[in-house]
Amino acid sequence: MPKIINIKGRQVFDSRGYPTVEAEIFSDDGKKAASIVPSGASTGTHEAFELRDKENQNYLGKSVLGAINNINTIISKSLKNFDVFDQKKIDKTLIDLDGTEQKSRLGANSILAVSIATSKLGAACKDISLYKYLGGPQANQLPLPLMNIINGGAHANNSLRIQEFMIRPENPKTFSEAVRMCFLVIQNLKNILDKKNFSTTVGDEGGFAPSLDKNEDAIDLILESIEKSAFKPGEDISICLDVAANELYKDNKYSIFSSKFEEPKFAINYYLDLINNYPIKSIEDPFSEDDWSSWNAFMSFLKYNNKKTQIVGDDLFVTNKNRLNKGIQEKSANAILIKLNQIGTLSETMDVINLAQENGYKTIISHRSGDTEDTFIADLAVATNSSQIKTGSLARSERVAKYNRLLRIEEELGNSGKMAKV
Repeated sequence: MPKIINIKGRQVFDSRGYPTVEAEIFSDDGKKAASIVPSGASTGTHEAFELRDKENQNYLGKSVLGAINNINTIISKSLKNFDVFDQKKIDKTLIDLDGTEQKSRLGANSILAVSIATSKLGAACKDISLYKYLGGPQANQLPLPLMNIINGGAHANNSLRIQEFMIRPENPKTFSEAVRMCFLVIQNLKNILDKKNFSTTVGDEGGFAPSLDKNEDAIDLILESIEKSAFKPGEDISICLDVAANELYKDNKYSIFSSKFEEPKFAINYYLDLINNYPIKSIEDPFSEDDWSSWNAFMSFLKYNNKKTQIVGDDLFVTNKNRLNKGIQEKSANAILIKLNQIGTLSETMDVINLAQENGYKTIISHRSGDTEDTFIADLAVATNSSQIKTGSLARSERVAKYNRLLRIEEELGNSGKMAKV
């Protein structure tokens, strides 16, 4: 078995120009692999801890040199001569080395970079594709893209309360067809925005951020672009929302549809109206991360009204097995967003994905707003047969890199590949 002989950390930069962690790992058979970790903008309080040098004003408190030092000293020394293929043992050692619940000693960014790089090294040592190494022979399903198209909330400087307006192809025969459908809608939306004299500059995740007054204005523009692309809204392409309600929550009230904070029941009624009036098939984080009662009530209302909308927990679950278990027991959602840096190791992430899928939850593999050229999540989506991937718009190279990787995987799979269904 190949052994780890060295691990090197370095500070590099993410798509927002902030420092982040890269780990490069070397085996005794001459192979090497590297991983760069992303960073979120709207982060949940229950996420694993991102270690930054807050006192170092050379990088305005954003540098990760402490996390890098942890890799180059504590982690590298501790993992020397470990079996490259023993991912669970390596990840457990990293967790034990840190010894805190949210990985605040070594930093989840240093731990995750090493964890992911280890899996890449394992694939390199076996000379097979990463998705096959992670998922085995049954890893042959391409995910549907949840493609960002209009930004609001914390991702944009406009009046939209909802953070992300996305499109999802509903029944594409191939992943390349799914991307083509999204391409047409995005380009037609750009033309529509141009003609209406709205800005067509893009935000952190590649979506447009026009100056609109209310959420419905964004949805109407997307519907217009879907129809202009000769697709049927709700049949060919649906609309999906990421509310990011943590950012719209104060004193047990929400400001989802205006700047006024109101009781949760008004938010529930607003979502039900949106679902009734528009082809909305998925809503992510409709409520705050600890407002379990509103999540549970909303799911009950959907069931009572026979609505099959996908309700996605992101900040609610933070890729955490304990929080997911609670959600399963209380029927708080029916899908989970998977972000590796919310939990900090690949093994823990895989455990959460398995638990979700065993209980009928859809798994959506996700990027972060501060992302990188690393395409690991594309392979992870295929490896776990996850039904969807969320990795931004068809713009900005760090987002497009994931789509391009999936196109290559589709080509490699050939006739054995299939498209996910929701």
